[in-house]
Amino acid sequence: MHLLFSITWGTISGWWVPACLLLGLLYAWLLYRQPVQLADKFRYILFAVRAIVVTFIALLLVSPLVKSVSYNPQKPLVLVLQDNSQSVNMFKSPGQTAPVVVIDGLSGLKQQLGDGYNVQEFHFDKDLSNGFDKDFNGKQTNISQALHQLNDKFVNQNIGAIVLATDGLYNQGADPQYEAKNFKNSIYTVALGDTVAKRDLLIGNVNYNKTAFLGNDFEIEILTEAYQSKGENIRLNITEDGRQVSSQNLPVTSNSFQKQVTVKLNADKKGLRKFNISIAPVKNEISTQNNSETVYIDVLDAKQKILLLYEAPHPDISVIKQSIENNKNYELKASLVSDLANVKPADYNLVILYQLSPASNGIVQNIIKSKLPLWYIVGGQTDLGNFNSQQKVTRINSGRLEMQEVFAQPVNDFTAFTLSDSSRKKIAALPPLLAPYGSYTLPPPGDVLLKQRIGSVETAFPLLSFADEGGQRIGVLNGEGLWRWQLAEFQTYGNHHAMEELFGQGVQYLTANANRQRFIVYTAKHVFDEGENVLINAELYNDALELINTPDVRIELKNDAGKDYSFLFSRDDKSYQLDAGTLPIGEYNYTGTTKNGDKSFTATGQLTVKPLNLESRQSAANHQLLNTIAKQSGGKMLMPSEINQLAGLIRKNENIKTVVYEDKRYNDIIDVKWVFVIILALLGLEWFLRKREGEV
Repeated sequence: MHLLFSITWGTISGWWVPACLLLGLLYAWLLYRQPVQLADKFRYILFAVRAIVVTFIALLLVSPLVKSVSYNPQKPLVLVLQDNSQSVNMFKSPGQTAPVVVIDGLSGLKQQLGDGYNVQEFHFDKDLSNGFDKDFNGKQTNISQALHQLNDKFVNQNIGAIVLATDGLYNQGADPQYEAKNFKNSIYTVALGDTVAKRDLLIGNVNYNKTAFLGNDFEIEILTEAYQSKGENIRLNITEDGRQVSSQNLPVTSNSFQKQVTVKLNADKKGLRKFNISIAPVKNEISTQNNSETVYIDVLDAKQKILLLYEAPHPDISVIKQSIENNKNYELKASLVSDLANVKPADYNLVILYQLSPASNGIVQNIIKSKLPLWYIVGGQTDLGNFNSQQKVTRINSGRLEMQEVFAQPVNDFTAFTLSDSSRKKIAALPPLLAPYGSYTLPPPGDVLLKQRIGSVETAFPLLSFADEGGQRIGVLNGEGLWRWQLAEFQTYGNHHAMEELFGQGVQYLTANANRQRFIVYTAKHVFDEGENVLINAELYNDALELINTPDVRIELKNDAGKDYSFLFSRDDKSYQLDAGTLPIGEYNYTGTTKNGDKSFTATGQLTVKPLNLESRQSAANHQLLNTIAKQSGGKMLMPSEINQLAGLIRKNENIKTVVYEDKRYNDIIDVKWVFVIILALLGLEWFLRKREGEV
C-alpha cells in the first residue's frame, strides 16, 4: 500500500501561505534583530527555527486540509465452491472421475495460480461453509443460496472468477442461473455426476388435505416417476394404520415416466389416521429411499355449524352462503347483528364477521373475545381501527377511507391446506375485489394464501390469510365483491368449483380444532424430515375454558424401536412449547400429561421422522444448467478430466486482474499529530541552542 500526503485549502485561499510565512519571518526578525551574545551562525539558525515555528502555528490557526491518498492493490479473488451433497457421490457412472479426485485437483489450484491470485475454498449443501469437504453427506442442495451467501460475503471486492463444482441438481431454493447473473465476473463450472438417469422408481410428490369428515370420500394425489425402467410395473400400495386400503399396478411405458395418480379413499374411522404410500422396488433399482411417503389425515366426526353475521344486506352474503353450503358437512346460518338476540353463538363452530362496524353490540364483542374460530371479511364499511385491535393476523394502516381494486395472486408456499391447480389458476384470473387503500403488515410466511396484485404489479400485501393465534384459528379476507367472482367463474367455466373449493377448504381449516378439549398436545406437523427439529405445542384450559400454563406439562415419546424420550414443556405466553430437537428416524407415539388441582389430564398422538431423501429423487446430472451459467458469465464448463486446464483459463482471462483502489481522505491540519511533533522539536532545538550559548 502506497500513501501520499498533500495540502488542500478547500474554502480557504492559498494566499494565506505567504501571509503565514511573512508573519513567521517578521516575528523572528523582531526577536533576533537586536545584537545578542551569539555567533552569527547561531543567530541565523535560531532565526530560521523561530520563523518556521511561527509559520506552522499560523497555518494551524488558518486550518487548511491535509489530503492523504492511499493506493491499495487487491489481488483478484478466485472463489471455489464444491457441492457436498449426497447426489454428487451417489450417482456416478463406471470409469468416471471420482468426486474426491476432483476436489484434490481443485485443492491444487491455489499453488498453480501462485501469489498473483487470492484463492478461497468453500463447500455447500443447503448453506455455504468454509473449506472443502469430502464427506458428501449433505441431504439438501441449494445452489442459489450458496451463490447468494458468497455474493454477500465478498460484496464490493475484486472477485475475478468463481469455480462451481457440482452436478447441477438442486432441491431447495430458486433457479441458480438467476442468482449467478448478480455476479459480474466469469464463472467456471466443473460438471460432476452423470447425465444418464439411473434405474429408479420413486414417489415424486403427494398432495392431500389434512382433514376429512367421517363417512366422506377424500382424494390423495400421488406423482409416480420411473427412470430407465421401461416394461416394468409400478406397484402402488396404500395402507391405513397397517391395513391395505388401495393397490394398483401402473405399466411403465418409457424410460422417463411420470404419472399423476388420484386415489379416492373413504374416511371410515374418526381421529388421526396414518397412511403409508409405497412403491414396490424393482431389480437393480439404484435407490429405494424414495419409494415411500407417510401422510396423516385428521378425520372429523361432527357436522360443522357456521354463523355468518352482517349489519346490512350485501350480494356477497348469498355468495358466501352458497359456496359453503355446497358441502353437505357444513350448515350455515346468516343473521343480521340486530337479530342476534335469537341466536346462541356458542352453538356454532365458526363465526364469519362480514364488514362489522364499531356499532356492533356486546354479543359480537364477546364472540370476538371467545376462542371460537373467526373469519373476518373486510370491506368499505369496516372500521379499520377496531379491526386492527381485534386480531393480529393483518394490520391495515390507512390515512383515508378509500377502496382500490386488487386482483388475487395465489402464493405457492401456503401450507395450511391445498387448493387444486385448476382452482388457483381460475382465482388468479378472476375480476378484482375492492380492498381498503393503505399499507398492510405482512403475516409470517406460510400464512398467506392470496396476495394482492394491483394492476400488473404483484405486491406483498395479503388478500386472504389464515393463522393460529394461541390455538384460535383466524381467517382474514381483505376485500369485498365476491359476487363478481361468482358471476365471472360461472360465465367463463359454467360452474362455481373454485369458489366452492376456496370457501370449503378455508372453513375446513378454521373448524378443524373447534371441538376443543381441556388439554391438547399437537405437533407443528405430523411428518418431520430427518435432521429437522421436532416442535410440539400444548394447551391447558381451566374450568372457565381460560387458557392457563401454571402446571408443569410432561411428554413421553416412544419410537417403533422401543426407545423412550422424556421432555418437560417450556411456558410460552399462556400456552406451552417444546423443541425436542432432532430425533432418530422412525414412527413415534407420544403421551402428554399434566395435573391442574385434583384433575389429571392426558393427551396422545403420533408423529413420524422420515428419512430426508431429496438427494435421491434425481439421478441425472443437470449439465445443461452448468453450461448456461458458465456461458452467460463469460466462463466455461469443464468436465472432471479437464480440471488441469482451469488455472490456464483463469490466467488468460484479461478481465481477471489486480485492481488498485484509491482511498482519499481529508483531515484538518490540526488533527495531524506530526505537525505538533515538528513544532515541539524546533522549539526544543531553539531552547537548547540558546541555553548552550547562555542566552536563557
